[in-house]
Amino acid sequence: MVINGAPIRFRTKARIELAARARFLFGKQIMTVEQADSPARRIYFMLQTAYIGTEEERRGGLLAARELIEAFQGSTTSELARDILDRALAAASEDDCYRALKLVRRIIRHEDSVLGRVSDTVPAVEEHMQSAAD
Repeated sequence: MVINGAPIRFRTKARIELAARARFLFGKQIMTVEQADSPARRIYFMLQTAYIGTEEERRGGLLAARELIEAFQGSTTSELARDILDRALAAASEDDCYRALKLVRRIIRHEDSVLGRVSDTVPAVEEHMQSAAD
């Protein structure tokens, strides 16, 4: 688990209640740098950094994500992918990086299907796909 940029490792089962607003991801939601091995996964990783990194890392993550999104949009033929990435960038710019991560997860699945790649390493931001209207 990562809370406000601090990695936490649990040695036993625990029940956690956060009493204040916090930026956190846990388990399969977290992508390692080694897993960020494709354009869509690099976007996710940078948005993840923009969400749970330190203040300085968050700024850099958002800038890098913006550049990666622009490059991805310039190379894809999918209008839907471009639209989803626009919405992800808008959400991240409004400090709603968790929503941005959910949207980019859809792009990872799209990229995997185009590349014929198994999607077993897609971060589990949620258990089901969001509709295009999300």
